[in-house]
Amino acid sequence: MGFIYLIEHMEDDDDTAKAIPPWVELEYAHMRQLAGPSAEIDFTHLSKASRDSLSAAFAPRDGLADARCHQNGVRDLMQQHAVPLDQVCLLDPKAELPLSPEDGDGRFKWFLFGGILGDDPPRDRTSELRALGFPTRHLGPVQMTTDTALGVTKLVVDDKIPLAEIPYVEFPTIVFNAKESVEMPFRYIADSGEPKLPPGMRELLYEDLNKSFDF
Repeated sequence: MGFIYLIEHMEDDDDTAKAIPPWVELEYAHMRQLAGPSAEIDFTHLSKASRDSLSAAFAPRDGLADARCHQNGVRDLMQQHAVPLDQVCLLDPKAELPLSPEDGDGRFKWFLFGGILGDDPPRDRTSELRALGFPTRHLGPVQMTTDTALGVTKLVVDDKIPLAEIPYVEFPTIVFNAKESVEMPFRYIADSGEPKLPPGMRELLYEDLNKSFDF
């Protein structure tokens, strides 16, 4: 078994239909690719509608991390699996220490993210988890999307790549045609010089861009 990553879902869901927005589902699905087939990702603190929706979307597929969806929060899962507080690393932009390859050598059982990390400007929703007293690490000074944060964590703790050696694209402009583009206010992992976006995100951004011009 590989590493276990937890996403404490902190969006305001409801139980009245499919509560997860399409862009969130794309980011969450992308995490399964970034984490690798030996990893497990637990999505916690979901509404029932969101849990059911994501569970249906995340049917097991070869080559992807196992995904589990829970209505319970991370503290309930810790109690259920007898994982102590000091073995859960919270990825926190305000942490004093950067994440290092040594953090993947067994000192932590779980790596925890407060989602959604992709607010612009950041609303520091991680503060709710910070208050619980987890040990913390940061991923650098520039805001990332949740899937990027998980992907960077995997590269550091699993692939043993130091944080400073990961290539990034910052605030990329996604160009659709000669007249239409959108700037993304986040840092992304670079893939051949291009931002590593979730599959389907480019199309969703273009669709949303066109919607904004509908009167």
